[in-house]
Amino acid sequence: MDVQPRYGAEFALGEHSVRHLRRILRLYLKGSGLLEVADAAGLALTEILANVVRHVPGRRCRVCFLLLPGAVRVEVSDDCPLLPVPGSGDVLADSGRGLLLVEAVTDRWGVTPRPGGGGKTVWFECAAERPHSRR
Repeated sequence: MDVQPRYGAEFALGEHSVRHLRRILRLYLKGSGLLEVADAAGLALTEILANVVRHVPGRRCRVCFLLLPGAVRVEVSDDCPLLPVPGSGDVLADSGRGLLLVEAVTDRWGVTPRPGGGGKTVWFECAAERPHSRR
């Protein structure tokens, strides 16, 4: 399968958007030979999109999947100046654990604010496991 090194689209998230974006990501990773990171990347994408649904007026965002050597980088950008803050990890809290999950299942993640406070990009990377070298 011929997969482009970059996929991007802009959305106003609706009722089924997160499920569809997870499916697109899985197909993208399968076609790229990175299916082994699909579960982790799908969970992290779900949590970041849930923050868009909860905190971004109009639920508008841009999603980008970038192929890296042996890995994928996923970026979700929006125009909301509020930066996400990881929760305390309180298991009884109604919310606040999403970014803790992102940290747990990805290799790297972060937030890049736009200059002037006009929004941000929340991103993460998931790397495929390297095969063990034979001795």
